[in-house]
Amino acid sequence: MSGVRLIEVTQDEAELRLDRWFRRHFPGLTHIRLEKLLRTGQVRVDGGRVKAGHRLDTGMTIRVPPLPDEAPPPKPAAAPVRKEDAASLQARVLYRDRDVIAIDKPAGLAVQGGTNTLRHLDGMLDALRFDAAERPRLVHRLDKDTSGVLLLARSAKAATWLAAAFRDKTARKTYWALVAGVPRPKRGRIDLAVAKDDEDDARDAVTYYTVVEQAAQKAAWLALLPLTGRTHQLRVHCAGMGTPIVGDGKYGGAKALLPGLEGGRKLHLHARFIALRKPDGSRLAVTAPLPPHMAATWRFFGFAETTQGDPFAELELE
Repeated sequence: MSGVRLIEVTQDEAELRLDRWFRRHFPGLTHIRLEKLLRTGQVRVDGGRVKAGHRLDTGMTIRVPPLPDEAPPPKPAAAPVRKEDAASLQARVLYRDRDVIAIDKPAGLAVQGGTNTLRHLDGMLDALRFDAAERPRLVHRLDKDTSGVLLLARSAKAATWLAAAFRDKTARKTYWALVAGVPRPKRGRIDLAVAKDDEDDARDAVTYYTVVEQAAQKAAWLALLPLTGRTHQLRVHCAGMGTPIVGDGKYGGAKALLPGLEGGRKLHLHARFIALRKPDGSRLAVTAPLPPHMAATWRFFGFAETTQGDPFAELELE
Protein backbone atom coordinates (compact mmCIF):
# COMPACT_ATOMS: atom_id res chain seq x y z
CA MET A 1 0.00 0.00 0.00
CA SER A 2 1.17 3.51 -0.71
CA GLY A 3 0.75 6.71 1.34
CA VAL A 4 -1.60 9.63 0.80
CA ARG A 5 -1.04 11.35 -2.53
CA LEU A 6 -2.10 14.73 -3.88
CA ILE A 7 -2.50 14.49 -7.65
CA GLU A 8 -3.11 17.49 -9.88
CA VAL A 9 -5.64 17.29 -12.68
CA THR A 10 -3.99 17.75 -16.08
CA GLN A 11 -5.32 19.67 -19.07
CA ASP A 12 -6.50 16.59 -20.92
CA GLU A 13 -8.46 15.49 -17.83
CA ALA A 14 -10.57 18.66 -17.62
CA GLU A 15 -14.31 17.94 -17.59
CA LEU A 16 -13.82 14.31 -16.52
CA ARG A 17 -16.13 13.05 -13.80
CA LEU A 18 -14.23 12.13 -10.64
CA ASP A 19 -15.28 8.49 -10.79
CA ARG A 20 -14.03 8.25 -14.37
CA TRP A 21 -10.74 9.87 -13.32
CA PHE A 22 -10.31 7.12 -10.74
CA ARG A 23 -11.28 4.50 -13.28
CA ARG A 24 -8.51 5.81 -15.52
CA HIS A 25 -5.82 6.05 -12.82
CA PHE A 26 -6.85 3.29 -10.43
CA PRO A 27 -8.78 0.69 -12.44
CA GLY A 28 -8.49 -1.81 -9.58
CA LEU A 29 -10.62 0.43 -7.33
CA THR A 30 -14.29 -0.55 -7.43
CA HIS A 31 -17.03 2.05 -7.61
CA ILE A 32 -18.49 0.85 -4.30
CA ARG A 33 -15.12 1.33 -2.61
CA LEU A 34 -14.73 4.79 -4.14
CA GLU A 35 -18.17 5.82 -2.89
CA LYS A 36 -17.17 4.77 0.64
CA LEU A 37 -13.95 6.78 0.42
CA LEU A 38 -15.95 9.81 -0.70
CA ARG A 39 -18.54 9.43 2.07
CA THR A 40 -15.84 9.23 4.73
CA GLY A 41 -13.91 12.18 3.30
CA GLN A 42 -10.81 10.18 2.46
CA VAL A 43 -11.04 11.30 -1.14
CA ARG A 44 -11.32 15.06 -1.57
CA VAL A 45 -10.97 17.61 -4.37
CA ASP A 46 -9.20 20.87 -3.51
CA GLY A 47 -9.66 19.93 0.15
CA GLY A 48 -13.46 19.64 -0.05
CA ARG A 49 -15.90 16.76 -0.05
CA VAL A 50 -17.46 15.99 -3.42
CA LYS A 51 -19.57 13.32 -5.10
CA ALA A 52 -18.49 10.73 -7.64
CA GLY A 53 -20.01 12.73 -10.49
CA HIS A 54 -18.07 15.91 -9.67
CA ARG A 55 -16.60 17.48 -12.83
CA LEU A 56 -12.87 18.14 -12.68
CA ASP A 57 -10.97 21.12 -14.04
CA THR A 58 -7.32 21.68 -14.88
CA GLY A 59 -5.19 22.33 -11.80
CA MET A 60 -7.56 20.83 -9.24
CA THR A 61 -5.87 18.66 -6.61
CA ILE A 62 -7.26 15.23 -5.77
CA ARG A 63 -6.46 13.67 -2.41
CA VAL A 64 -5.92 9.96 -2.90
CA PRO A 65 -5.68 7.88 0.31
CA PRO A 66 -3.59 4.73 0.66
CA LEU A 67 -4.99 2.17 -1.75
CA PRO A 68 -4.24 -1.53 -2.12
CA ASP A 69 -1.52 -2.18 -4.65
CA GLU A 70 -3.95 -4.18 -6.70
CA ALA A 71 -2.99 -4.79 -10.28
CA PRO A 72 -5.85 -4.06 -12.66
CA PRO A 73 -6.98 -6.79 -15.02
CA PRO A 74 -5.02 -6.67 -18.25
CA LYS A 75 -6.70 -4.71 -20.99
CA PRO A 76 -7.26 -6.49 -24.27
CA ALA A 77 -5.03 -5.24 -27.04
CA ALA A 78 -6.71 -2.53 -29.07
CA ALA A 79 -7.96 -3.95 -32.34
CA PRO A 80 -6.56 -2.23 -35.42
CA VAL A 81 -9.01 -0.05 -37.27
CA ARG A 82 -10.41 -1.92 -40.24
CA LYS A 83 -9.57 -0.36 -43.58
CA GLU A 84 -13.22 0.04 -44.51
CA ASP A 85 -13.97 1.75 -41.18
CA ALA A 86 -10.98 4.07 -41.54
CA ALA A 87 -11.97 5.03 -45.09
CA SER A 88 -15.60 5.59 -44.08
CA LEU A 89 -14.62 7.76 -41.10
CA GLN A 90 -12.14 9.83 -43.10
CA ALA A 91 -14.83 10.44 -45.75
CA ARG A 92 -17.01 11.91 -42.99
CA VAL A 93 -14.56 14.66 -42.06
CA LEU A 94 -16.38 17.98 -42.46
CA TYR A 95 -13.56 20.26 -41.31
CA ARG A 96 -9.93 19.92 -40.21
CA ASP A 97 -7.23 22.29 -39.02
CA ARG A 98 -4.27 21.90 -36.65
CA ASP A 99 -6.54 22.09 -33.57
CA VAL A 100 -9.90 20.58 -34.48
CA ILE A 101 -11.49 17.86 -36.56
CA ALA A 102 -15.24 17.94 -37.18
CA ILE A 103 -16.88 14.76 -38.39
CA ASP A 104 -20.39 13.81 -39.43
CA LYS A 105 -21.09 10.96 -37.02
CA PRO A 106 -23.46 8.40 -38.53
CA ALA A 107 -26.55 7.25 -36.69
CA GLY A 108 -25.97 3.85 -35.09
CA LEU A 109 -22.30 4.37 -34.24
CA ALA A 110 -21.61 4.66 -30.50
CA VAL A 111 -19.11 7.33 -29.48
CA GLN A 112 -17.60 5.21 -26.70
CA GLY A 113 -17.58 1.55 -25.79
CA GLY A 114 -19.63 -0.15 -23.11
CA THR A 115 -21.36 -3.40 -22.33
CA ASN A 116 -21.81 -5.29 -25.60
CA THR A 117 -20.53 -2.28 -27.56
CA LEU A 118 -17.31 -3.37 -29.24
CA ARG A 119 -17.47 -1.11 -32.30
CA HIS A 120 -17.35 2.57 -31.43
CA LEU A 121 -15.82 5.85 -32.54
CA ASP A 122 -13.33 6.02 -29.67
CA GLY A 123 -11.80 2.78 -30.89
CA MET A 124 -11.34 4.19 -34.40
CA LEU A 125 -9.77 7.57 -33.63
CA ASP A 126 -6.33 6.50 -34.86
CA ALA A 127 -7.84 6.64 -38.35
CA LEU A 128 -8.23 10.40 -37.85
CA ARG A 129 -4.69 11.10 -36.68
CA PHE A 130 -3.59 12.37 -40.13
CA ASP A 131 -0.37 14.39 -39.63
CA ALA A 132 -0.74 14.88 -35.87
CA ALA A 133 1.62 13.38 -33.30
CA GLU A 134 -1.25 11.99 -31.24
CA ARG A 135 -4.72 10.60 -31.80
CA PRO A 136 -7.61 13.07 -31.55
CA ARG A 137 -9.58 13.35 -28.31
CA LEU A 138 -13.29 13.31 -27.60
CA VAL A 139 -14.53 16.56 -26.05
CA HIS A 140 -18.30 16.04 -26.22
CA ARG A 141 -20.73 13.25 -27.05
CA LEU A 142 -23.66 12.32 -29.25
CA ASP A 143 -26.04 9.46 -28.49
CA LYS A 144 -25.49 6.32 -30.51
CA ASP A 145 -28.63 6.86 -32.60
CA THR A 146 -28.08 10.61 -33.07
CA SER A 147 -26.21 11.70 -36.20
CA GLY A 148 -24.36 14.89 -37.02
CA VAL A 149 -21.51 17.23 -36.14
CA LEU A 150 -19.02 15.96 -33.56
CA LEU A 151 -15.87 17.91 -32.72
CA LEU A 152 -12.56 16.26 -31.85
CA ALA A 153 -9.52 17.95 -30.31
CA ARG A 154 -6.16 17.26 -31.92
CA SER A 155 -4.12 18.12 -28.81
CA ALA A 156 -4.44 18.51 -25.05
CA LYS A 157 -4.40 22.30 -25.44
CA ALA A 158 -7.24 22.22 -27.96
CA ALA A 159 -9.19 19.82 -25.73
CA THR A 160 -8.98 22.33 -22.89
CA TRP A 161 -10.43 25.30 -24.79
CA LEU A 162 -13.01 23.18 -26.57
CA ALA A 163 -14.19 21.72 -23.26
CA ALA A 164 -14.37 25.26 -21.85
CA ALA A 165 -16.46 26.40 -24.84
CA PHE A 166 -19.03 23.68 -24.18
CA ARG A 167 -18.96 24.21 -20.42
CA ASP A 168 -19.30 28.00 -20.66
CA LYS A 169 -22.03 27.77 -23.34
CA THR A 170 -20.05 29.78 -25.88
CA ALA A 171 -20.37 26.84 -28.28
CA ARG A 172 -23.81 26.85 -29.89
CA LYS A 173 -25.19 23.49 -30.96
CA THR A 174 -28.32 23.38 -33.10
CA TYR A 175 -30.14 20.10 -33.64
CA TRP A 176 -32.84 19.21 -36.13
CA ALA A 177 -35.58 16.77 -35.23
CA LEU A 178 -38.84 15.48 -36.61
CA VAL A 179 -41.50 15.17 -33.92
CA ALA A 180 -44.89 13.53 -33.93
CA GLY A 181 -47.46 16.31 -33.66
CA VAL A 182 -46.88 20.06 -33.44
CA PRO A 183 -45.76 21.76 -30.19
CA ARG A 184 -47.83 24.57 -28.72
CA PRO A 185 -46.60 27.25 -28.69
CA LYS A 186 -44.47 26.88 -31.80
CA ARG A 187 -41.46 28.57 -30.20
CA GLY A 188 -40.34 28.49 -26.62
CA ARG A 189 -38.16 27.23 -23.80
CA ILE A 190 -38.38 23.85 -22.10
CA ASP A 191 -37.17 23.79 -18.51
CA LEU A 192 -37.50 20.20 -17.31
CA ALA A 193 -35.06 18.29 -15.09
CA VAL A 194 -33.58 15.13 -16.58
CA ALA A 195 -32.32 12.05 -14.72
CA LYS A 196 -30.17 9.29 -16.15
CA ASP A 197 -31.52 5.75 -15.97
CA ASP A 198 -29.00 4.80 -13.28
CA GLU A 199 -29.29 7.95 -11.17
CA ASP A 200 -31.97 9.05 -8.72
CA ASP A 201 -31.25 12.77 -8.76
CA ALA A 202 -32.64 14.67 -11.72
CA ARG A 203 -30.51 17.57 -12.98
CA ASP A 204 -31.75 20.89 -14.34
CA ALA A 205 -32.01 20.90 -18.12
CA VAL A 206 -33.00 23.68 -20.53
CA THR A 207 -33.75 23.54 -24.26
CA TYR A 208 -34.95 26.21 -26.68
CA TYR A 209 -37.03 25.09 -29.64
CA THR A 210 -38.78 26.47 -32.70
CA VAL A 211 -40.98 24.92 -35.38
CA VAL A 212 -39.35 25.35 -38.79
CA GLU A 213 -42.06 23.61 -40.86
CA GLN A 214 -44.97 21.31 -40.20
CA ALA A 215 -47.04 18.71 -42.02
CA ALA A 216 -50.59 19.71 -40.97
CA GLN A 217 -50.88 18.53 -37.35
CA LYS A 218 -49.18 15.20 -38.04
CA ALA A 219 -45.52 16.12 -37.65
CA ALA A 220 -43.17 19.07 -37.25
CA TRP A 221 -39.58 19.85 -38.10
CA LEU A 222 -37.98 21.40 -35.03
CA ALA A 223 -34.75 23.28 -34.51
CA LEU A 224 -33.48 22.65 -30.98
CA LEU A 225 -30.83 24.50 -28.98
CA PRO A 226 -29.84 22.74 -25.74
CA LEU A 227 -28.53 25.08 -23.06
CA THR A 228 -27.44 22.13 -20.93
CA GLY A 229 -26.09 18.77 -22.01
CA ARG A 230 -27.91 16.05 -20.08
CA THR A 231 -28.11 12.49 -21.35
CA HIS A 232 -31.10 12.12 -23.73
CA GLN A 233 -32.12 15.70 -22.90
CA LEU A 234 -33.69 16.53 -26.26
CA ARG A 235 -35.55 13.24 -26.40
CA VAL A 236 -36.95 13.72 -22.90
CA HIS A 237 -37.89 17.35 -23.54
CA CYS A 238 -39.68 16.69 -26.82
CA ALA A 239 -41.61 13.81 -25.25
CA GLY A 240 -42.41 16.07 -22.30
CA MET A 241 -44.14 18.51 -24.66
CA GLY A 242 -46.32 15.68 -25.94
CA THR A 243 -44.48 15.64 -29.28
CA PRO A 244 -41.88 12.86 -29.09
CA ILE A 245 -39.09 12.61 -31.64
CA VAL A 246 -40.07 10.23 -34.41
CA GLY A 247 -38.44 6.84 -33.89
CA ASP A 248 -37.91 7.38 -30.17
CA GLY A 249 -39.84 4.46 -28.74
CA LYS A 250 -37.98 4.72 -25.43
CA TYR A 251 -39.53 8.06 -24.47
CA GLY A 252 -42.38 8.40 -26.95
CA GLY A 253 -43.79 4.89 -27.12
CA ALA A 254 -46.21 4.14 -29.92
CA LYS A 255 -46.85 7.85 -30.51
CA ALA A 256 -43.29 8.22 -31.84
CA LEU A 257 -44.03 5.85 -34.74
CA LEU A 258 -45.80 7.53 -37.65
CA PRO A 259 -47.84 5.08 -39.76
CA GLY A 260 -46.78 4.92 -43.39
CA LEU A 261 -43.42 6.62 -42.87
CA GLU A 262 -40.60 4.50 -44.28
CA GLY A 263 -37.65 4.52 -41.91
CA GLY A 264 -39.88 5.89 -39.16
CA ARG A 265 -38.46 3.50 -36.56
CA LYS A 266 -35.07 5.21 -36.78
CA LEU A 267 -34.44 8.15 -34.46
CA HIS A 268 -35.00 11.45 -36.28
CA LEU A 269 -32.50 13.57 -34.33
CA HIS A 270 -29.51 15.21 -35.99
CA ALA A 271 -26.75 17.52 -34.69
CA ARG A 272 -27.03 19.95 -37.60
CA PHE A 273 -24.73 22.83 -36.70
CA ILE A 274 -21.98 23.88 -34.26
CA ALA A 275 -20.44 27.33 -34.03
CA LEU A 276 -17.84 28.73 -31.62
CA ARG A 277 -14.99 31.22 -31.34
CA LYS A 278 -11.46 29.85 -31.32
CA PRO A 279 -8.81 31.34 -28.98
CA ASP A 280 -7.35 33.36 -31.87
CA GLY A 281 -10.73 35.05 -32.40
CA SER A 282 -11.63 33.22 -35.60
CA ARG A 283 -15.07 31.64 -35.92
CA LEU A 284 -15.52 27.92 -36.43
CA ALA A 285 -18.88 26.95 -37.91
CA VAL A 286 -19.68 23.46 -39.18
CA THR A 287 -22.87 22.03 -40.71
CA ALA A 288 -23.67 18.35 -41.28
CA PRO A 289 -26.08 17.15 -43.99
CA LEU A 290 -29.09 15.11 -42.97
CA PRO A 291 -28.54 11.34 -42.69
CA PRO A 292 -30.23 9.22 -45.39
CA HIS A 293 -33.30 8.23 -43.35
CA MET A 294 -34.02 11.84 -42.33
CA ALA A 295 -33.36 13.16 -45.85
CA ALA A 296 -35.94 10.65 -47.14
CA THR A 297 -38.43 11.85 -44.52
CA TRP A 298 -37.85 15.48 -45.47
CA ARG A 299 -38.64 14.57 -49.09
CA PHE A 300 -41.72 12.62 -47.98
CA PHE A 301 -43.16 15.68 -46.23
CA GLY A 302 -41.91 18.15 -48.82
CA PHE A 303 -39.56 19.92 -46.41
CA ALA A 304 -36.67 21.77 -48.08
CA GLU A 305 -33.30 20.98 -46.51
CA THR A 306 -31.79 24.44 -46.38
CA THR A 307 -29.56 26.16 -43.87
CA GLN A 308 -32.12 28.96 -43.29
CA GLY A 309 -29.65 30.76 -41.05
CA ASP A 310 -29.52 30.34 -37.29
CA PRO A 311 -33.08 30.36 -35.87
CA PHE A 312 -31.63 31.22 -32.45
CA ALA A 313 -29.21 33.95 -33.60
CA GLU A 314 -30.87 36.64 -31.50
CA LEU A 315 -31.17 34.49 -28.41
CA GLU A 316 -28.99 35.56 -25.48
CA LEU A 317 -27.83 32.42 -23.70
CA GLU A 318 -27.59 32.38 -19.92
